[in-house]
Amino acid sequence: MFIQTEATPNPATLKFLPGRVVLPEATFEARDAEAAARSPLAQRLFDVPGVAGVYFGHDFISVTKAEGGDGWPQVKPAVLGAIMEHFQSGAPVLAEGVSVAEESDDEFYDEADADTVATIKDLLETRVRPAVAGDGGDITFRGYKEGVVYLEMKGACSGCPSSTATLRHGVQNLFRHFLPDVREVQAV
Repeated sequence: MFIQTEATPNPATLKFLPGRVVLPEATFEARDAEAAARSPLAQRLFDVPGVAGVYFGHDFISVTKAEGGDGWPQVKPAVLGAIMEHFQSGAPVLAEGVSVAEESDDEFYDEADADTVATIKDLLETRVRPAVAGDGGDITFRGYKEGVVYLEMKGACSGCPSSTATLRHGVQNLFRHFLPDVREVQAV
């Protein structure tokens, strides 16, 4: 098995491409060992000293290393080994019964803004999420109120130094172009 790696805009996160589907639908994120308990692969990655977060996309795994710990030259080989061992073992990526459905029940917006929210979600799905997945992350809709769009940053985007610029200059400008009512985009 050959696993490719790519740098991301977040220096604390590397993107690992195992050459196969990781999650066929939705995504999974674990920011601590407790959340990793829902996934045998995430547990294996959190067993690697220096791993502080994992994110699974369709065909990639983003791993974030702990601040102040070992650098990527020390952590990367152990992560590669853990990913390889996991896929060779035939174990599932997620524990039995774990759902990865998007958490839409956490969304908030006024019913009068339903058309605006539908457009926001469409723009996220078709233009924004594919671009940030290329960088090992994800952005999901959380809410809309009084012209402000609230988005959650995941994977390599979470804690990334350039995520503010991505939101302000990329996503916000895109939304404003199509939806003049949008004043601002904020991360939650």
